[in-house]
Amino acid sequence: MAKQAYPKLQETLWHEKLDNGLEVFVLPKPGFTKTYAIFTTKYGSVDNHFTRPDGETIKVPDGIAHFLEHKMFEEPEGDIFTRFASQGASANAYTSFDRTAYLFTATGEVEANLDTLLHFVQNPYFTDENVEKEKGIIVQEIDMYKDNPDWRVYFGLIEAMYNRHPVHIDIAGTADSVRSITKEMLYDCYNTFYHPSNMTLFVVGGVDPEETLARVKKDQAGKTFPPGGEIKRHFESEPLQVKQERKELQLPVSLPKCLFGFKDEPHDSNEAMRRELATKLMLEAVLGSSTALYQQLYDENLISDGFGHEYNTGPGYAFSMIGGETRDPDEMVKRVSDALYAAANEGIAEEIFERARRKKIGAFLRMMNSPEAIAGEFTRYRHRGGDLFTVVETYESLTLDEINERAKEHARSERRAVSVVQSGTT
Repeated sequence: MAKQAYPKLQETLWHEKLDNGLEVFVLPKPGFTKTYAIFTTKYGSVDNHFTRPDGETIKVPDGIAHFLEHKMFEEPEGDIFTRFASQGASANAYTSFDRTAYLFTATGEVEANLDTLLHFVQNPYFTDENVEKEKGIIVQEIDMYKDNPDWRVYFGLIEAMYNRHPVHIDIAGTADSVRSITKEMLYDCYNTFYHPSNMTLFVVGGVDPEETLARVKKDQAGKTFPPGGEIKRHFESEPLQVKQERKELQLPVSLPKCLFGFKDEPHDSNEAMRRELATKLMLEAVLGSSTALYQQLYDENLISDGFGHEYNTGPGYAFSMIGGETRDPDEMVKRVSDALYAAANEGIAEEIFERARRKKIGAFLRMMNSPEAIAGEFTRYRHRGGDLFTVVETYESLTLDEINERAKEHARSERRAVSVVQSGTT
């Protein structure tokens, strides 16, 4: 058992890699009454073509990672949510592009809830009948999202950007892909990606780290797993050019919704986290709520409080996403793009850079008071080879030259795509 102190953050992280390969992290928060635990696997919607450790290469239907997440909560004796609720916990799960997470939050009976979390995630129960029943539920979910303007504008942008990479495919898949999923496929994916060596358990809150680690070790020692091994993901070659410059549709919205962004060269190396933070800092310096541009656009009613920006990166993909509601999508895209192009050509002033840096560090330090945010961000970085607890020192080490170089690399008109949901009927 090892522990790593982070004096600047006044945090100490406990860590142990178990014999079966599972990595366990505990972050004690003295004085906190709430405990949050998250059990994640490095497996998401983009992992639809892979070679297992035994050498067999498999191509599976789109949406299967999300389908598998749904089915994990079912057991012969009933629904897992009911058990968590009876123990005073709130449980949930989600599937993203590159990971699946199972979690609970509780103020009491933490040990019992931790046992439940480990038990149900490591004991799949799939039958032909319950798989067939789930198909209708997920197809309904897919249909529901077709009428969700925020989801449609979000995925519309990714669809406009990407030609071949599976990041452009809805996390839930399509109705046809979902209907083709079988119990055997679910077990194939489960046995490949839910091996302890491909998973991380993170517990944060008012817990004793030594007792928590001892309990997890005891639980895992009573289970047997086959040997783990390397999983190879296969992605088609993706050009840097966007698939289409603009994607538009109509839905009944009071104001148009518009997102645009720039497709970036992916970096899956140890430098990926630094590159991500540099891009986020650059976007904050140019588009943040404290900038003159933001205030001008707000005063002209071109943007609302919901205007924002983010940077997404993962295996084989990276892109920015900018926008929100706007009365004039074309004008908003032009004004914001022009500001980014100006930053790329002329550079960002040092005082603006420093202000943005202080703001990003302040936001991170506030986030460290949220167990949910800490757990989610820690596992996201961990699965990509980064360390959440080095974010502040990374921000502090970034230079103005790096940020200006990032602006030049990222804000390129030939890599821009736009997604708009206009007011109207389908």
